[in-house]
Amino acid sequence: MAGHSKWHNIRIRKSRQDAMRSKLFTKLAREIIVAARLGGGNPEANPRLRLAIEKAREHHMPAENIRRAIQRGTGELEGAQYEEVLYEGYGPGGVAILVECLTDNRNRTVADLRHLFSRHGGNLGEAGSVAWQFKRQGVIMVPTDSISEEQLLERALEAGAEDVVTEDEFYRVITTPEQFHAVRDYLQAHGVSIAEAQLELTPTTTVRVEGETATKLMRLLEALEEHDDVQHTYANFDIPDEVLAGLS
Repeated sequence: MAGHSKWHNIRIRKSRQDAMRSKLFTKLAREIIVAARLGGGNPEANPRLRLAIEKAREHHMPAENIRRAIQRGTGELEGAQYEEVLYEGYGPGGVAILVECLTDNRNRTVADLRHLFSRHGGNLGEAGSVAWQFKRQGVIMVPTDSISEEQLLERALEAGAEDVVTEDEFYRVITTPEQFHAVRDYLQAHGVSIAEAQLELTPTTTVRVEGETATKLMRLLEALEEHDDVQHTYANFDIPDEVLAGLS
């Protein structure tokens, strides 16, 4: 999954560069709203809300924005009602793509996504068409220059993680969804620097793409992530590191 993982790393860098953009704040607020609506407004009793608030703070979202988003979720303030929708499709080269959205208008969102897939050489599929190629995992990204691999592996396994994968700039600490919060909290309590932590869908198989196909695929993924309703995109591509580095 070299390509898939490297794309994840590029997204982290891009999110840092775009941290003050209103579009990012909109996406963070939507996640807080939905988390509060589904699990209540107390982050201590609502792990999803706690994670959403932490991510918002990492991107310097104003405390007042966070408070209002929680109140919209709990119904204390009026606002749009967002729902979670997972869309599935194929990109150039037959790459499977999952798109997690939070939307207040399904018809608008599906029409927009169908247009983006078609425009960039892919097609939006039916429910269940590609989801079977992914599994949900906790992924905790730790900068490689902040701790040795041996130290992180020891602490991660003590915390209940499944594995630690070393990449150029980050270690990927892999957990089950059930152990995700416990592992993240344990690492933070033991001084481990965390660049990003989230539950995500990781591919169980990959499709290798190169050349113009890789270029088209990256354009599609970037277009999807730019859409206001899209929270996360996941794809099962494998692009050689040197090719992906050139595209980024």
